[in-house]
Amino acid sequence: MLGLQKHCKPKEREPKMPWLFMWHTASTEIKTCEIAGSKDHQKKTKALGVEVKKCFMGLVPPIESAHMKYSSSRDVTLSTKEVIQWSQSLEKLLATHRGQEAFREFLKSEFSDENIEFWLACEDYRKTQADCLHSKAEKIYQEFVKLDAKKQVNIDFHIRKSVAKKVQDPTPSSFDEVQRLIYVLMERDSYPRFLKSQHYHNLLNKVQSNRLK
Repeated sequence: MLGLQKHCKPKEREPKMPWLFMWHTASTEIKTCEIAGSKDHQKKTKALGVEVKKCFMGLVPPIESAHMKYSSSRDVTLSTKEVIQWSQSLEKLLATHRGQEAFREFLKSEFSDENIEFWLACEDYRKTQADCLHSKAEKIYQEFVKLDAKKQVNIDFHIRKSVAKKVQDPTPSSFDEVQRLIYVLMERDSYPRFLKSQHYHNLLNKVQSNRLK
């Protein structure tokens, strides 16, 4: 008698637990919401940043570069006569605001613009009222004369020490000696190079060509 063969039924696959399916679905939805929320937050943050930047840029005036100053329509306002007069003496060059600007831009290219800035600061200082002398004198000393000044002018130790004493009890002439020294330095050194520079000749050629138009 043949033995009964046991037929093993294939094991049925157990269905996923309902709670597992629900957890997976809920988890997916949460992640989707988090991603959407994150993107939405990023968009809002970016938009806010743009608005703040626009507001800030509206408050801050644009900065002109050295090239822009003499490549705009302001050149037309310069006369050939005025630019030629600049070549007659440093005094005539510094007598006009536009001459000061042109010379300052040249000195910047030589990394010595502290000289004209100091000279101009001294010119302003001599016109200062008595009750403001002390604060202005201290500012000029700290910026240009002090041994570790950010824009230190080239003067010897003895003169620097003398100015330091004068600043303690300032008068309208406290910086006269140093101002004269810096003027002579510019007159003998920087000014002749300015007249030979491409910077000056380009400006002269531009005003001459504007006159012919």
